[in-house]
Amino acid sequence: MNIDRFFRYLMVLCGVLACWPATAQAIRIKEIAAVQGVRSNQLTGYGLVVGLDGTGDQTTQMPYTTQSLNNYLQQLGLTLPPGTNMQLKNVAAVMVTAQLPAFAQPGQAIDVTVSSVGNAKSLRGGTLVATPLKGADGQIYALAQGNLLVGGAGASAGGSKVQINHLSAGRVPGGAQVERAVATPFALGETIDLGLNSNDFQTASRVTDAINRVMGAGVASAMDGRVVRLRAPANPSERVSFLARVEDIRLEATIPTARVIINSRTGSIVMNQAVTLGACAVSHGNLSVSISSTPVISQPNPLSRGETVVAEKANIQISQDKGALIKLDTAPQLADVVRVLNSLGATPQDLLAILQAIKASGAMNAELEVI
Repeated sequence: MNIDRFFRYLMVLCGVLACWPATAQAIRIKEIAAVQGVRSNQLTGYGLVVGLDGTGDQTTQMPYTTQSLNNYLQQLGLTLPPGTNMQLKNVAAVMVTAQLPAFAQPGQAIDVTVSSVGNAKSLRGGTLVATPLKGADGQIYALAQGNLLVGGAGASAGGSKVQINHLSAGRVPGGAQVERAVATPFALGETIDLGLNSNDFQTASRVTDAINRVMGAGVASAMDGRVVRLRAPANPSERVSFLARVEDIRLEATIPTARVIINSRTGSIVMNQAVTLGACAVSHGNLSVSISSTPVISQPNPLSRGETVVAEKANIQISQDKGALIKLDTAPQLADVVRVLNSLGATPQDLLAILQAIKASGAMNAELEVI
């Protein structure tokens, strides 16, 4: 083959590839599944924040703040005389929360969130004293202490008050040190279970096929619509490499279950791309009731010794808009569904009732979820 013919073939091939339709979006397995048993754990504790600029708890209304400080001072070897009246304007009782990451080891630093439980005006500028953080089993897993970062500001004088953001909560970056590790079943047994983020048999089957195609036949098997079981190496180092390869396997994204999310409090409506609409007819009218009152003064006749009486006359009117019957065509795609629903001209609150009625009539093939 000469050079000219080669370049002609190459140009033809480039033109074919340019016209080739785009493939479906590919996602990695780590984005739709996670290893079961490898998770974070919630920690919580009760502590004190000191060093506040007169914005702490009012001890007359929060006796537990005074009791907590007395207990802390006793642990330090300082015992106050009975009946001592402590005015603690610079101390606040707080709840300390944190998340212990998976595989966290003793000595590792984690962030903590500090929130006031009393009537402290602000935690800005305070310091959290040593606070043990416990897990659900009551064991201490971390110890928190440090200066608070509060993302707000405020000032008050002469009965006026100005505040920006929230002053009753803050964070201590790296403020807790892990004291105990949590055992995980990662290195135990001959198998590892992958938990899918959503319960879908199609996704479980496609994940299983993709893993067996890359890692070898029989490595993965779907247990149900959410769990995929893997045969993993026994050596921990090989197991880590094995999971790293599995999580990086790519597969085409599946079409999600058709679902419409309705927020009845805010009137928000969100629907995914799988929602379709069948042909139907909708009629929706608005009913309004207006009540107005007019004061009426009744005066007695002269020399009748009567009293002037003030009464109210109420006028009640009921009006109902005539709702025309609108035919909605079949909408096989999300853009068509949005266009059809916009043609109704209904408010978001009215659209909530319309969508529920369309679903009840069987013209919408989607799940309605009210939050």
